[in-house]
Amino acid sequence: QVQLVEPGGGLVQAGGSLELSCTIPGRTFSSYAMAWFRQAPGKERDFVAAITYSGRSTYYADSVKGRFTISRDNAKSTVYLQMNSLKPEDTAIYYCAARIGGSDYENRGSYNYWGQGTQVTVSS
Repeated sequence: QVQLVEPGGGLVQAGGSLELSCTIPGRTFSSYAMAWFRQAPGKERDFVAAITYSGRSTYYADSVKGRFTISRDNAKSTVYLQMNSLKPEDTAIYYCAARIGGSDYENRGSYNYWGQGTQVTVSS
């Protein structure tokens, strides 16, 4: 069983910043492509950002381009999501996801492993 651990999340004012992190304890982290998805109340779980196993390529939803940055530190077995210029519409539960192989990074069905989710609330 692959377990993803997501500390972090929280409440921030509009225009502020927040960093999420996610780890996979006890696994060869560099084998996994990683992604972040989010789900607002009453909505689908949507793609936010993804990063390849090497970290060389990143992908973003149009709604977060230029504001969010995904990165990874394979030595620390951690993926990060730096969120800047936050807006109230960014309020959601954020989920870390992992998979081995594949190329359709925006497809949530292609990810095998999920974190428990962490709440991000942006106040106006």
